[in-house]
Amino acid sequence: MIAWLKGIVRDLGAGYAVIDVNGVGYLVAASGRTLGTLQMNQPATLHIETVVREDALLLYGFRDTAERDWFRLLQTVQGVGGRVALALLSVLTPDQLVQAIASGDKNALARADGVGPKLAVRLLTELKDKVAGLALGAMARTAPSLSPAIETNGTVEAEAVSALVNLGYGRSDAFTVVVKLAQQQRDGGAEPALADLIRAGLKALSPA
Repeated sequence: MIAWLKGIVRDLGAGYAVIDVNGVGYLVAASGRTLGTLQMNQPATLHIETVVREDALLLYGFRDTAERDWFRLLQTVQGVGGRVALALLSVLTPDQLVQAIASGDKNALARADGVGPKLAVRLLTELKDKVAGLALGAMARTAPSLSPAIETNGTVEAEAVSALVNLGYGRSDAFTVVVKLAQQQRDGGAEPALADLIRAGLKALSPA
């Protein structure tokens, strides 16, 4: 099994790269974000997920282990294969996936090619409890304690998120801003107030 490749980028295309390792060219499928970090005829190191089939040996490349771990996790959901997993990782970073799933933002997931409304809901349902187990940045580390609060009806955080969504803002963006503002207020020794969260949320989300 191939765990990683270090070589020279010899070709870049839609969804793939060819990495020259000591004269052998490896065809590697990758997300748009990973491919965007590669340059022709320049050195590159990619973490690799090797998939062996009866008729093919497939290599998937990732710029870091967080993206690779999400690639594996996404495919535990029925209907998600390598192509759809890469499509999701092309439009959302690992931290953004954590936010989208923790906040129940199916629209963010549906931005990926091959992800319709039903599959987006399935992703949210099946990955909701698994997100807390991934240490993918600060948002992932706080998700276990924050997501239940957001999902509990009647909390000021949940009401603030709902109010901002009703005003036309995306659920993931509203969730992220409200969580940050609420934590700032608690760090200052005060319990978050609904009106303050909405007012500050509007200011943070409004274009400059």
